[in-house]
Amino acid sequence: MIDISNIPADEPVKLIIGAGSQMYPGWIPTQKEDLNLLDRQDWVDSFSDRKVDLFLCEHVWEHLTLEEAHRAAALCYEFLKPGGNLRVAVPDGNFPPEDYQRMARGDAPPGHPAADHKTVYTYKTFPEIFCKAGFETDLLEYCDDEGRFHYNQWNIEHGLIYRSLLFDHRNRDGALGFVSLIIDATKPSS
Repeated sequence: MIDISNIPADEPVKLIIGAGSQMYPGWIPTQKEDLNLLDRQDWVDSFSDRKVDLFLCEHVWEHLTLEEAHRAAALCYEFLKPGGNLRVAVPDGNFPPEDYQRMARGDAPPGHPAADHKTVYTYKTFPEIFCKAGFETDLLEYCDDEGRFHYNQWNIEHGLIYRSLLFDHRNRDGALGFVSLIIDATKPSS
C-alpha cells in the first residue's frame, strides 16, 4: 500500500506504476509490492476516495496476459480523475530488428526482465485495451505494419518515457536503436 495522505488536496497526485529505477521529481514511484496492478483492494487501501491525476507506466503491460491487461486498465480508469491521463509504453510488436522482437516475445534468457513477457502489442491492439475500459487514446510513438516509425510530439509533464525516441541513449545520430509503443489514455472529463 502507498500513502498519498500527505499530498495537499490542491496538488496533483502523479504515480509511476512499476517504476523500477525510475525516479522523477513530483512523481510517486511504486513497485508491485506497493501497488499491485491487479489487486483492487490495494488500490482502495492506497487511494480511498482520492483520485490520481496522472499515471505513468513504462514496459509493464507486456508482463500481463490479455485478461490481466483489461483488468489493470479498468482499475487505472476507476482510480483516475476525470480528465486525468495514463501514459503507458510497451515494446512495439512492429519494430523490425529481430533481436528486439525476440525480447518483445519473451524469448530471453532465464532471469532476464523480458523472459516473462506474455503479450506483444501493436498500434492496433494496444489502444483497444484502454478504449474498452472507457479511455480515449492517442498514439504518441509507434511503428506501423511496415515497420515505419511514427512520432507525435508529446509533453513530458504527463510523464517521461525513457525508452522513447528522444530519451533512449540507443537512439543517436539518426539511428533508431530502441523504441516503444507509447500511448496516452485519457479519462473523459464528463
